[in-house]
Amino acid sequence: MCLLTPPIPPSYNSCLQTAAVTQRQTFSSSSHGPQTSSVSLKMEANIVVIGTESVGKSAMTVRLLTRKFIGEYGDIESIYSQSFIVDGREVTLNIWDSPYSQKLSVEASPFHKKVQWADGFVLVYSICDRASFNAVSRLVQRIKSTKDCLNGDKVPIAIVGNKRDLHHRRTVLSEEGRMLALNTDSLFFEASAAENYHSVLSVFNGLVDRMKDGKLTTRRPLRLKGIVKTMSAVFARRRTDSL
Repeated sequence: MCLLTPPIPPSYNSCLQTAAVTQRQTFSSSSHGPQTSSVSLKMEANIVVIGTESVGKSAMTVRLLTRKFIGEYGDIESIYSQSFIVDGREVTLNIWDSPYSQKLSVEASPFHKKVQWADGFVLVYSICDRASFNAVSRLVQRIKSTKDCLNGDKVPIAIVGNKRDLHHRRTVLSEEGRMLALNTDSLFFEASAAENYHSVLSVFNGLVDRMKDGKLTTRRPLRLKGIVKTMSAVFARRRTDSL
């Protein structure tokens, strides 16, 4: 399994001032310090993180990018970019933090465009919210059917039960998540964005491991205008995404 080398977290003020978190740092898989050697292979992948309200999807995304847990978010839709070195290869992840939409079957819908854009998906539900798990079940089926119609490729999907730290409030069993992943050829994780960074990192490690063999070329530059909102919107509005 490949490992994303954890990035140095950007400062809190930097997060507030930038429209997209874009880090281009070089690390080896065996150390946490900067490397001066060149990287010959590059991989760029687009990942959509999606889930219903208050499941912690934005908390997971920000946890990956900054190692910090910040539990208050607005109703945001943002794209961030983060670079890692994985097995001697520079990997840039463009992560689209996307709210859930009921319009899954409309071809011209934003959801359809996200499926076209994405190379992989992180579908997040709360283990304390049965409705959010049912929404992920619908999402995974719709993503697969849409992607099959577009190009026939198998799309890597990670199904994530978040809020593992709130096990005493659990309404979705781990076995249910594993069974959904097994039946849809997806990865399955349970994580806690609130509790630790490494459970979130393991999700993206697993997804990159599935994507890495087929994505060796550099993409055209992302068209961020009109999509990315400033990180200040994440912190300015008072909506708790972690409870």
